[in-house]
Amino acid sequence: MARYTGPTAKIARRFSEPIFGPSKALNKKNYPPGQHGRGRRKKQSEYAVQLMEKQKVKYLYGVLEKYFENLFHKAAVLPGITGENLLGLLESRLDNVVYRLGIASTRRAARQLVSHKHITVNGEVVNIPSYKLRAGDQVGVREKSKSLEAITTSLTVRNARQFSWLEWDGKDMVGTFTNMPSRELIPEKITEQLIVELYSK
Repeated sequence: MARYTGPTAKIARRFSEPIFGPSKALNKKNYPPGQHGRGRRKKQSEYAVQLMEKQKVKYLYGVLEKYFENLFHKAAVLPGITGENLLGLLESRLDNVVYRLGIASTRRAARQLVSHKHITVNGEVVNIPSYKLRAGDQVGVREKSKSLEAITTSLTVRNARQFSWLEWDGKDMVGTFTNMPSRELIPEKITEQLIVELYSK
């Protein structure tokens, strides 16, 4: 299960966004990383802007190049707008839903919880972070994992994150993925059309 394991602050500074969660580096060094980070920046080409957007989304959702490309092709054959379909498919990943429900504080933490068999789907343990959820699927915390400090701590602040395509039962620690979210409901600053243009070249 390959994933990015490099420095997170450097990535956050590259995109000027907290890609992996809150980052003090953005406040201390609000310029790109590297020896030329403070220097005069050249105007980026159209291709560079499109590539940066794709890279940002990959880091944001914690996926690698081949998986992202395959997901794009799946989105392209679905009815509707390709860019919106792509984001919808990313949002329906199990690790992302665990994060959205507030069971984990970051997508990285959510991925780890799934991989370590702390999460169930419709009552069965699923340890595949990329597992695609369908409307009506129930995502819960495994019974013996409900007292884990990482989970209980994250759930205490989940009220700050409410999403209309998810329902949460705090008593049983079970959430329901009601439907794939429409584009306007996804809060991240993503210009998905740039990604579509990049792959259309």
